[in-house]
Parts: sequence; C-alpha cells; structure tokens
Amino acid sequence: MTTTWNRHHLLDLQSLSAGEIITLLDAAREFKGVGQREIKKVPALRGKTVINLFVENSTRTRISFELAALRLSADVINFDANVSSLKKGETLKDTVRNLEALNADFIILRHSASGAPHFLARFARSHVINAGDGSHEHPSQGLLDVFTIREHKPRPDGTLKGLKVSIIGDILFSRVARSDIWALTRLGAEVTLCGPSTLVPAHFERMGCRVTHRIEEALDGADVVNFLRIQQERQGSAMFPNIGEFASLFGLTQSRAKRLKPDCLIMHPGPINRGVELESELADGNQSVILEQVTNGLAVRMAILYLLNGAANGS
Repeated sequence: MTTTWNRHHLLDLQSLSAGEIITLLDAAREFKGVGQREIKKVPALRGKTVINLFVENSTRTRISFELAALRLSADVINFDANVSSLKKGETLKDTVRNLEALNADFIILRHSASGAPHFLARFARSHVINAGDGSHEHPSQGLLDVFTIREHKPRPDGTLKGLKVSIIGDILFSRVARSDIWALTRLGAEVTLCGPSTLVPAHFERMGCRVTHRIEEALDGADVVNFLRIQQERQGSAMFPNIGEFASLFGLTQSRAKRLKPDCLIMHPGPINRGVELESELADGNQSVILEQVTNGLAVRMAILYLLNGAANGS
C-alpha cells in the first residue's frame, strides 16, 4: 500500500493517507541503514539550506532534525528565537519572509501556538515542516513512534492492523498523542487512551480510540504501551491534585508491569520524568524501546526531508 509522495509541506498526520504514511516509513527504513555505514552521509540535499526555527524549547527534535539535514549534506542554520528580532516585535511572517529572502529551502518550525506551521504554509515558498505546534500535532514524533512499532511487530502489508496500543498520561495537552492517534488508527491499530478524566476526556473517542481511566485496563492485553509526561507548561491550571497522586494512579511500576505481555513494548517520547510516568528500571529494561525511538527519529526525519525535496516523484 505505497503511494507517490507529492506534498510540499509536512504539517500534520491527520491529513495523510495510510499510503503516504507507509511511503514515509519505507523511506525511513532505507535511511536507517545509512546510519550504520562507516560514512554516514549521502548527497541528497547538497546545496540546500535548512533553517531550524525553534521558537519553543527543544533538545531531541532540534538536534535530530539538524543531524538529519547534515547527513543529507544540507547546510543547516539553527535560529535562536531568544536573540532574534522576534524579541523586538517582528512577526513570525516577516521573520520567515526574511529567511526566504536568504534562499532558505526548508523551514522546520516549533512553536507554542497551535496552527503556526499551517499559517506559514499559506505563503511560504520553502518547505515547512511542523516540529511541534502547541497542543496540536508533532508529526515526526508520531512517525518515529509507528516506525519503531513496525520494526518490532511487522505486518506483511506494512500496516499495524490488529495491534493493541495504549497511550497513557496527559492526552489533552499532548501534541504527540494526537499525531500518534492519527498515525496508529490510519494504519489499523486499536488505540486505548488512559489517564485522569480531566486529561483524557471522552471526546477523544471521536478519533477512533477507546478511553479508560483505569490503567489496568490499558495494560491488559496491550502490544505497546506509550507513556506521556504531564504537559504542565501548557496547562492553565492544575488538572489533578499533585504529581505524586498521578504517579500512584497512572505510573508504570514494576508491580503493574507484571500485567504486561512479555513482548509488550514500553515507549516514551521523552523527556522522561522517572518515577512519575514509569520507574527507572522499566525505562531502562528489556521491554523498553525508548532509545530506539531516538535512533529511529533520525531516520524518519531524513526521510521527511528527502521526500519533501521531491525525490519520490522526480520533481
């Protein structure tokens, strides 16, 4: 179920078809092999300029996109919003237009405002990649999550049909959760969401998920459990009494982990709050694929840049 890639931007996963997602994942599989070579570079983006425009803090995503671009032989500029004209009142639109006047080919945007990448895509000539916008989406994280799952639990048709995936934690304010949900359901996985009722409201069922507020129900029978941290920086007020209570009700302890199937994958997009979402022994244990997610993120982001550049359709 592959398809030709012909999109100019990557703004979300909600609008992607299953075929488009699989095309990205298949390309990422090829690029993962590049990282295992002695010389880890290919010339696919030689002469292209990639701007990392991160208006919101990031470690893994920014470094991963930077390294992905460098491995494709692009020139990379890391834009520091804290010392830019944005601090002087310049609009995001004017900032991007100035970057394009310097012949930027890709603008990778992380922003605290949901919809900011979509706004830029309305006028930008360069390729816009959403590296996380508010509580909306984080497409590359969603792709690397499904890539990691597919590596461990492959299906002949490239989908995730029949797999049971539980996402546990702060769903309401998580852009990762939304991208994961769109990608997982599009590829046929059965998704269960779990957390406090204030953070996992019933309306998420409209996205094709099952909602539960009991972690035991989320763990039983799961093929994958993906834990999300509490997005306190996006919450206007406390959504539960305290972190300790959240951990006691929804954290993965060694006792609770006994409910998991032996081959169940434990995932987390990072950063991990050890002892809150899950205990350190489980984060570092045999079922954890958390560091694999980081490795796979590099391959996925190389694939995104490569396909947006038009390599899939020769444009």
